[in-house]
Amino acid sequence: MFSRSAGRLFNKSASLGARRTMATAPQKVPMSPHEPNKYINYQRIQDNLEIVRKRLNRPLTLSEKILYGHLDDAVNQDIQRGVSYLQLRPDRVVCQDATAQMALLQFMSAGIPDVAVPSSVHCDHLILGEYGAESDLARAKEVNREVYDFLATTCAKYNLGFWGPGSGIIHQIVIENYAFPGALIIGTDSHTPNAGGLGAAAVGVGGADAVDVMAGIPWELKCPKAIGVKLTGRLNGWTSPKDIILEVAGILTVKGGTGAIVEYFGSGVESVSATGMGTVCNMGAEIGATTSVFPFTESMHRYLVSTGRPQIADASRAFAHNLRADEGAQYDEVVEINLSELEPRINGPFTPDLMTPLAKFKATAQEKDWPQDISACLIGSCTNSSYEDMSRAASLAKEALDAGLKVKADFIVTPGSEQIRATTERDGLLEIFRQAGGNILANACGPCIGQWARHDVKKGDRNTIITSYNRNFTGRNDGNPATHGFVASPEVVTAMAFGGSTNFNPITDTLTTPSGKPFKFTPPNGAELPARGFDAGQDTYQAPPADRSRVAVQVSPASQRLQLLEPFAPWDGKDVEEVPILIKVRGKCTTDHISMAGPWLKYRGHLDNISNNMLIGATNSENGEANSVRNQITGAFDAVPATARDYKARGVRWVVVGDENYGEGSSREHAAMSVRFLGGAAVIVKSFARIHETNLKKQGLLPLTFNNPADYDRISPADRLSILGLTTLTPGKPLTLRVTQPSGAHFDIVVDHTFNENQITWFKAGSALNHIAKSNSSQ
Repeated sequence: MFSRSAGRLFNKSASLGARRTMATAPQKVPMSPHEPNKYINYQRIQDNLEIVRKRLNRPLTLSEKILYGHLDDAVNQDIQRGVSYLQLRPDRVVCQDATAQMALLQFMSAGIPDVAVPSSVHCDHLILGEYGAESDLARAKEVNREVYDFLATTCAKYNLGFWGPGSGIIHQIVIENYAFPGALIIGTDSHTPNAGGLGAAAVGVGGADAVDVMAGIPWELKCPKAIGVKLTGRLNGWTSPKDIILEVAGILTVKGGTGAIVEYFGSGVESVSATGMGTVCNMGAEIGATTSVFPFTESMHRYLVSTGRPQIADASRAFAHNLRADEGAQYDEVVEINLSELEPRINGPFTPDLMTPLAKFKATAQEKDWPQDISACLIGSCTNSSYEDMSRAASLAKEALDAGLKVKADFIVTPGSEQIRATTERDGLLEIFRQAGGNILANACGPCIGQWARHDVKKGDRNTIITSYNRNFTGRNDGNPATHGFVASPEVVTAMAFGGSTNFNPITDTLTTPSGKPFKFTPPNGAELPARGFDAGQDTYQAPPADRSRVAVQVSPASQRLQLLEPFAPWDGKDVEEVPILIKVRGKCTTDHISMAGPWLKYRGHLDNISNNMLIGATNSENGEANSVRNQITGAFDAVPATARDYKARGVRWVVVGDENYGEGSSREHAAMSVRFLGGAAVIVKSFARIHETNLKKQGLLPLTFNNPADYDRISPADRLSILGLTTLTPGKPLTLRVTQPSGAHFDIVVDHTFNENQITWFKAGSALNHIAKSNSSQ
């Protein structure tokens, strides 16, 4: 089925394209229909690559072509995979509404009149899924009116596009309107890589990174390694693009892609649609990858034409020699998957890399004592709501309906965008789901991010749900830690809704119809693109006004949803001396554990209020409980945020000690800002997830790692910690962590950091934003 190797050379010229370059690139092609005066700069990529080729004198991978093609200074930039920090000029910034609030508040604080690159905000996170699309959307508009008004006026003031509530999920809107082959996009959401389905290098970042780019400052990224995934054969039958990434997640695990871009190549790529490639890239976030990307294919051309961008389609086809890896390009690791042999997978529970083949799911579920009855099946979300996904799922639902069957589990459908909703409604697909017993939710994230008001299961009740989403951490979808969440393709999820049990295999098993006859599903079928074209539906886009001078942005001091930011204090020039450990975290600690979503999303624009959820999901090593830590001054146990606030009131700074892959998951910078806001000085762990480590640096914190991971076990929650060597903080030079025990005895251990010279200026200034504001004031 698959194999892995390191340092593999791939030499199939038929799949990888030639190294020969052209002197000119396609000119004057608008980036999107919404920005007719902003043009794709393929010439910059061409010119940069000519410089880089002469310097490196070796074949380039596709991801290298895109990144190096966007270098700020191709002549002088140091380029070493896994070592150098690249200074890049992205084409676009995209923000979802929950993270956009803090990003725009930071941008306002920088004192800059308008954004330097095309940027947009997308309202998708704040809509609670409960009763159905119409009522849920109406309620969201009322409940979130203050936030939506703030985002709309701020976008108008600072020249950003604004996609209002009901328009759809950010990643679906981006692939429909903004992504193009060879683009470099950053977005304040971890699933921004979805745009890799159109050959873009799209990277999830924190809001502070977005502010840098919107302010015209080069974006900094540690030069990624390259993991190649060679696809051979063809998808067929029940197997879908989702199964590719479920397989890859099982192979590489949740941290196997950290510090790398995953690049797909090989003859099998041609059998995957552009939106299917988007699915694969979207869920690449679950393996910790910087991003994932596919080479240019004719399916990308078809999709661009179908979504009203024929000029981009033709320009990218003409530029295709730079939208594929060079012959002989070298990867740091190669995974091979034969699509003809790949079978459907179901991953979970509680982690997206626990892969089980569908054929073994029944036996594994029984062996592991997973809840047998399926309480809910959910399809859609940013990962799997393309027309192809919906039409293939609908083919199964219609087949079951025609046999007289209805779903046995709650069946919930989330269209990814207004365009998808309108088109699938016109073509009768949504009506099929309704007739089967499905509930159509608003065009929004909904249950995928915990915006789900469940009434069928009490918190603490063990139950199983299967979704076509991307992430299934504990409590992720419904806030219930006892919900066993599994991830599969929308086709498998739809069929399982009719089976209603983990014992059902839709490929091999039969169901009994009301007439008593046996029924067996045939393989799903569907259309890559709608035969009658896309229906755009309702227009929910607000373009920036021509005259922005009269637009006023107001934030009430009494608001509980929004709060203007005060600068963090700069470094005091001293080492950190004998501070308490707020919490020593045991085990998995994602950004969901550090700064939960769900009902807390309403405070994403209010730093003080959102900080009341800081680390409330993390497990305390001292007592094995969540949100219960000992105050090292009073001796009393209290909630994590309350204890941090007590330390802050006393003028006492504190640190967090954590485990492996700390901060995996979302790009939410609140998980770093709250730590800084409540008085944190450092986070010291075995290893970090990429985005979270950067977010901590951006907020003036010290993200440190144990040089010897075993030193984690030498530290007790009652110890006091000192961080020595800050006065000579230098790239590549370790620091000393002095551990003082309650007895007064102490010992020293070595901790590492990844600060470069520029990032050290952030630390000294108190935050990256402070550094930007200071630089602007001096000009």
